[in-house]
Amino acid sequence: MARYTGPKSKIARKFGEAIFGDDKSFEKKNYPPGQHGNNRRRGKKSEYAIQLMEKQKAKYTYGILEKQFRNLFARANRSKGVTGEVLLQLCEARLDNVVYRMGISTSRRGARQLVSHRHITVNGNVVNIPSYSLKPGDVVGVREKSKSLQTIADSLSANSSVYEWITWNSEKKEGTFVSVPERLQIPENIKEQLIVELYSK
Repeated sequence: MARYTGPKSKIARKFGEAIFGDDKSFEKKNYPPGQHGNNRRRGKKSEYAIQLMEKQKAKYTYGILEKQFRNLFARANRSKGVTGEVLLQLCEARLDNVVYRMGISTSRRGARQLVSHRHITVNGNVVNIPSYSLKPGDVVGVREKSKSLQTIADSLSANSSVYEWITWNSEKKEGTFVSVPERLQIPENIKEQLIVELYSK
C-alpha cells in the first residue's frame, strides 16, 4: 500500500498548518523549516510555486500519492460540476477519510491502517482498500471482532466532530455516508481552484 511515510512536522511547518492533526513540534516551531528558519529571506513565490504548494497540501492532507491524486483529478475533470469541488468531494468519499471523519480513528493515517488491517466493514462486508470510494447510503462500521479494540474506543470517546453528511450510531459502532458533502461543508483549508489551474497547464 503506497503512502507517505516521511517527516510530518517538517511538512506541517512548510505549509504553516497542522495538516496532520495535533502536533506539539509544530506548535513550538510554527515557522518554515530550514537552517535559518524565520530569518531566511524568502522571495516572492511564482504563480506556479503557489499552485504546486496547494496541490502538495491537498495530497498530504488526504494522504494520497501523486499518481492516485492525478487519477482523482482526471475523474473530477470528466465529471459534471466544478472540477475543483468534485476533486475534494472524491477525496472526502474515500473510505479512509470517512473512517477518520466518523471518529473511529484520530488521524487519516490511523484510519488507513484500520482499513488495511481489515477492521472496517462497508454494508456488512469487510473492505481493506483505503481508497475505496463510498456512495451515498453506504453503511461504514467496525467489524464485530474489532469492536473491543482500545484504540477505536479511545478515538470514539475523544471525538466531538459532527458532519452533516455523516450519521453515527455509537451503540452499533457504525455510521452512514448520507450524501456527498458540498464544498462549504468541507472544513479543509484548500484552494482547489489553484490545483485545477496547475493541472490544466
